[in-house]
Formats: sequence, structure tokens, C-alpha cells
Amino acid sequence: MTPIDDYITRIEGTCGAENDIIVVIKFDKTNQALEKILKKATLKNSIAGMIYDLTFQEYSFRFYASGKIIFKGIKNKQDLNTLLTALLL
Repeated sequence: MTPIDDYITRIEGTCGAENDIIVVIKFDKTNQALEKILKKATLKNSIAGMIYDLTFQEYSFRFYASGKIIFKGIKNKQDLNTLLTALLL
């Protein structure tokens, strides 16, 4: 178990030409994860405090207040784990 597993319930992939990755944050850790991510990532847009469009390093992603994060352009699981570790720890 890695330290980021304290925050993550599951990781899912999407189908299609552009493979997006959906990371679901544990319900009781959603606010804590959002606070950590907002301190490190660049906020591009916020919609009613429910949806946050963010960038970190060369990656774009969207954080939903429900605890879902959709990452675009992640090539492999190692890149995802490195990114999540940088954002959440």
C-alpha cells in the first residue's frame, strides 16, 4: 500500500482515441485532497466551486467536488502514480 492509497478508492480508464484516466478519491478525503491539489496545481477555471480545471506540470485535469479527477494525456500507470504522489503528498 502506497501513501496515495490513503486518498484513492479506485482508478478507471476510459475508452476512445484519447485515453483519459478517472481517479476516484475516498469520500472522507475529498476536501483534504482538493486543498492539497489547489496549493500545487494551477487553477485555470472554477465552475460554481464544483468543478476545477487545473494544470500541473504538463498535464491537464479536472477535479469534481464529488471526488472524481479526470486526467488527460497520461501515458502509463507509472506517470499517473508519480503525478498523484506529487499532488497529494
